[in-house]
Amino acid sequence: MPRADRPVIACVGAGRMGRGIAHCFAYAGFDVHLLDVKPRDPAVRETYFKAASEEVRNSLEMIAGLGGFDPAAVDAIMARVFLFSDDRAEAALGPARYVFEAVPETDPAKKAALGLIDSLASPEAVIASTTSTYLSTQLSEWSGRSRSFLNAHWLNPAFLVPLVEISPTEETDPSVTGAMCDLLESIGKVPVVCKASPGYIVPRIQALAMNEAARLVEEGVASPEDIDKAVKYGFGFRFAVLGLLEFIDWGGGDILYHASRYLSEAMRDERFAAPDIVRQNMAESRIGLRDGRGFYDYEDVDVGAYRRERMKAFLEMLVRSGMHRAPADGGGVPGS
Repeated sequence: MPRADRPVIACVGAGRMGRGIAHCFAYAGFDVHLLDVKPRDPAVRETYFKAASEEVRNSLEMIAGLGGFDPAAVDAIMARVFLFSDDRAEAALGPARYVFEAVPETDPAKKAALGLIDSLASPEAVIASTTSTYLSTQLSEWSGRSRSFLNAHWLNPAFLVPLVEISPTEETDPSVTGAMCDLLESIGKVPVVCKASPGYIVPRIQALAMNEAARLVEEGVASPEDIDKAVKYGFGFRFAVLGLLEFIDWGGGDILYHASRYLSEAMRDERFAAPDIVRQNMAESRIGLRDGRGFYDYEDVDVGAYRRERMKAFLEMLVRSGMHRAPADGGGVPGS
């Protein structure tokens, strides 16, 4: 029997995303019902279920082997993952308080899965797609449950990446959004809420960055190895501590504006131009830390303490990575 404080989680679709979600929730102590909605011959189904179970077990054993937890716990975690075939959909969905749809990204698959959930899930269930391409507003129409539906976009690998992008619609009950965020936080995830917009947050930003990296190779600016090194030790290192908008405030929106103008003119490409909000912030004296406001409000912030805290985070990253060195005159590095 599931624990009263940990409701049953169901996932419609037992592919890669469903298996990753099963790993996360079973690890956190929840019973997980993985429903394979595709009709299969018994022998094919057995092979598929074996592969699904092995993938979840392998991901758990990998994390345990890397020192994440005691390997002896793997069997107990796996005992909380239950696989259901399409003819047992009612048994899979009926007890679930949260149902995630994770079927292939096609109209027929989405419509069929959401229709099945609508017909069999509890009236109190929170329904979430995990799509990375469809908008929640479109899927909500197919769900039949607009007030209890939203999108929860997990980033792969789901069992490692903390972020989950939550995209409700205007019809979604705010309590449903709150319940989903609370559920995800309870298993160590970091939910962020965004409107239904193509690309959500992370895919939209990373598409631009990845395409620009590919263009650098195409133009012969640098080798793939050096571009990736620049991303890991510059871009990635910096933005693991400071968010993109936080960094604009840190340096000043005027710096971004002038750098963007130079790039757009030098490259003869408007894709590098600063958006209107940067110019608007400058006009309103919202440049960043220097003005006490930018994308964030710093009026009640001890800016000196804030800067030291962020610098400490940078230093700790250097120390953890083994890249922080003692000074040339022989002074030691604390904690080394």
